[in-house]
Amino acid sequence: MKKINSTMKSTSFFTAVSVGMVLFSAHAGGGFATGNQANTYFVNLGWTGIISAVLAMFLLTFTMREAMIMFNERNLTTYKELFSNLFHPFDKLTVFFDIFFYIMVIMAIAAAISGAASAMQQYVPFNYQFYVIVVGFVVLALTVFGADLVRKVSTVMGMVILVTAISIYTIGSIKGGNIVEIFSMNYMEFGFQNMPKAIMNAFVYAGFQCVTLPTMIICGKVLEDRNQVKKAMNFSFIINAIALTLSVVMLSSWNSFYSSIEGGSTLPTLMITKEIGMEALVVIYGICLVLCLLTTGVTTTFGFVSRFENVKMIEKIENPVKKRVIVSAFIIMVSMIISMAGLTNIIKYGYGYCGYLAIAIVVVPFLTVGVYKNRRYRRTSIKLASESI
Repeated sequence: MKKINSTMKSTSFFTAVSVGMVLFSAHAGGGFATGNQANTYFVNLGWTGIISAVLAMFLLTFTMREAMIMFNERNLTTYKELFSNLFHPFDKLTVFFDIFFYIMVIMAIAAAISGAASAMQQYVPFNYQFYVIVVGFVVLALTVFGADLVRKVSTVMGMVILVTAISIYTIGSIKGGNIVEIFSMNYMEFGFQNMPKAIMNAFVYAGFQCVTLPTMIICGKVLEDRNQVKKAMNFSFIINAIALTLSVVMLSSWNSFYSSIEGGSTLPTLMITKEIGMEALVVIYGICLVLCLLTTGVTTTFGFVSRFENVKMIEKIENPVKKRVIVSAFIIMVSMIISMAGLTNIIKYGYGYCGYLAIAIVVVPFLTVGVYKNRRYRRTSIKLASESI
């Protein structure tokens, strides 16, 4: 009996870990690996950037936790049902999550195209707009003809870039400036002045990361009860907070270097990797980064196409490949136009405004109304169960 219980506990633990890793992989993708997100939202905050990064991961994982508990305990099947339960009796407010989700997906595709184009430009200097067009056509071709292959290798590429990026962050933190001295000087100069902005940036960062919520609630279906959900999100908080904090520490220690280079803040991790002088790591990182961004662009586009390839405007087209080409071309064209603004502007303004919207429609509602409704639902369930005995 003890052996069976031990096996069940072990299986339960690994299930929780696997779900926690899904959120980790979704967060620590190409945007994380470029260093641009951390540089935009945390590095300019000085020592309070560390607090902001940790708070952002707490808000994200707590929001996901309440969403998964509500989704699982009520046996819901779609994110629309989830938000209907959250917003009830104002069910029609679910349309705001649709707006956030679709805009954020387009921004993610644009960021992937822009990031890949910027990385290619660093290795083979040429016109940025040219690379945007090239990457756009590659994403279109792979979406139409190679989506299955891309989906199979996307997880592997994501893990490779993750390991590579964290290796760079670790080495870079050691070889960078004295971070204790840098943060001490920042504290003496600014004190707690940046704390309000640090808190707001944490909410914004957690907000736009909520684009992964539809994926997380489906993956979290395997979790048996709210305790497993809590374990999964506690684990995810720890590893996400460590990874993000490590990136902020390294970028802060090299900030004076890459910020002095023209375009250095677009791909700060690449700039630092080149400066460290480990040529093999530069090559591996560059290849993995471009491939990871391409796979992100393709898989995100494909998911978007699957949602819209049966709309009334093109329902008369019988050939499924033609439908896919039309929808993919439209989405990628819009994303390419947005990507002309550059990766930094997309992450600062595109992600930023989506983050503000998500604070109002996802983060705050789940951390207030969601917590209340989940606790009330649990108390009601326990009461009904006790009465039926």
